[in-house]
Amino acid sequence: MKQILEELEKRRAEARLGGGERRIASQHAKGKLTARERVDLLLDEGSFEEFDMFVEHRATDFGMADQKIPGDGVITGWGHINGRLVFVFSKDFTVFGGSLSGAHAQKIIKVQRQAMKMGAPIIGLFDAGGARIQEGVESLAGYADIFLENTLASGVIPQISVIMGPCAGGDVYSPAITDFIFMVKDTSYMYVTGPEVVKTVTHEDVSHEDLGGYRIHAMKSGVADGAYENDLEALTQVRRLIDFLPLSNRDKPPVRESFDDPARDEPSLDTLVPANPNKPYDIKELITKVVDEADFFEISPDFAKNIVVGFARMDGQPVGIVANQPQVLAGVLDIDSSRKAARFVRFCDAFDIPLITFVDVPGFMPGTKQEQGGLIRHGAKLLFAFAEATVPKITLITRKAYGGAYDVMSSKHLRGDINYAWPTAEIAVMGSKGAVEIIFRSEIGDPEAIATREAEYKTRFANPFVAASRGYIDDVIMPHGTRRRIVRALKNLEGKELTNPWKKHDNIPL
Repeated sequence: MKQILEELEKRRAEARLGGGERRIASQHAKGKLTARERVDLLLDEGSFEEFDMFVEHRATDFGMADQKIPGDGVITGWGHINGRLVFVFSKDFTVFGGSLSGAHAQKIIKVQRQAMKMGAPIIGLFDAGGARIQEGVESLAGYADIFLENTLASGVIPQISVIMGPCAGGDVYSPAITDFIFMVKDTSYMYVTGPEVVKTVTHEDVSHEDLGGYRIHAMKSGVADGAYENDLEALTQVRRLIDFLPLSNRDKPPVRESFDDPARDEPSLDTLVPANPNKPYDIKELITKVVDEADFFEISPDFAKNIVVGFARMDGQPVGIVANQPQVLAGVLDIDSSRKAARFVRFCDAFDIPLITFVDVPGFMPGTKQEQGGLIRHGAKLLFAFAEATVPKITLITRKAYGGAYDVMSSKHLRGDINYAWPTAEIAVMGSKGAVEIIFRSEIGDPEAIATREAEYKTRFANPFVAASRGYIDDVIMPHGTRRRIVRALKNLEGKELTNPWKKHDNIPL
């Protein structure tokens, strides 16, 4: 028995060593942690239970029969984050560059399926070189099998991907299907094909960073939902995110005890909106002042900054927040902001997380670039997302709600449950100046007459009372009482039941 136990411990030590001390040192020299170190940091101490530690690839071509390392380049298993069950796989760059073989894929698929059965989130830590070329179609088949599991799990369990090294090909398609993607600055890259292939095919000289670094995906393409300074910060933030999410679509979002008075007034909000309607203010100030303990987990903070989305709590209840940002492009809706918000709204709806929408929007972005880029269809994504959402929806108009953008931003007409407005709200087809120049174009040559008409239009429409008189606004509230009113509204909506007509699935305007 002693000999068997010694052999077991020896094999475990070999598996834990991955690609060996030299490659581990190389990983550390690049500022990266090893796959096992990442799992240990992500999960509660001592909670990790590993699957398939001794699995090896089955390839024999190109000398692979003599190159076998237990675990085959990916660590899989389950553990806990703040006591709640999660499944995890972590790609090991020290073993064949983290490349995917048939056996490697089957390890990932096993935890994907187990996560679905148990109804628990799955977190993928990616640091990989794509398909293992020596295995050919076996590797490609493995990727496709993983993609299928990603797709079937979508909307059933939260799926989070953390890009922690160079990732190409199949190792970016799988994260693209998941709910959230985070990157590590300066050490992680995502691209379908790397710089060498790009140079061969298109003759472009491009660096890894310029092709697929965090500046590209967290700021320009919107592929990544955030980027962090190092591995430790990224994993810490994933732990924080998990605390806002239900384990699956069968569970309710986790309610936490809050030490923030749900009836707390915030007098500073009474002066948040400037008297000049064209002057900006920071919508994040409103968000942090009304949510529990100013704790707001923002998603995609560096992409489409004219809209703000993220998670917070109200009296302990997790909520998703969508807010126009007047500080950037006056909070206008454009292609990128519509895509960003629509995806977030659909995630919240899939996992029964109530939505709170703060509206200050002058309309949709005009211009040839936006129209040629498909603003009509992209804007419709956000409209579609809010319209189909059946979770509790609370909307507050702080200032401008103009044109079609008023409709799109979770208006009463899209089944908004409780719609509030501050006294500073302006709900109209457009701003007074533009409206008067259209309605009274014959008087444009008379500045005094135009000024009078503008004043009339403002009196008639630059307030929330016309909409309130028609029931489109449920109440005009004082800014300082916003937190109290939203908390009460959420309590009121706890028993909400609403279903959409039966369908195989919808056809969102992609």
